[in-house]
Amino acid sequence: MDKLGENIRRERVAAKLTQEKLSELAGMDITNLQRIESGRYNTKVTTLIRLRKALHVDWEDLLPSEE
Repeated sequence: MDKLGENIRRERVAAKLTQEKLSELAGMDITNLQRIESGRYNTKVTTLIRLRKALHVDWEDLLPSEE
């Protein structure tokens, strides 16, 4: 979960979005986004889909590699 959170944070910063703005765009609570980015929350696939769409990135940009 740590790597997933790091990837989401990296893409959010690259898109110049605050946590508040990304959570708004993804239709989620900011507290959940904070937990996901910190690696403390195992999120649902539907939430990941909303985050991916809000960030306009591919799955490869978010999901940790198998390495």
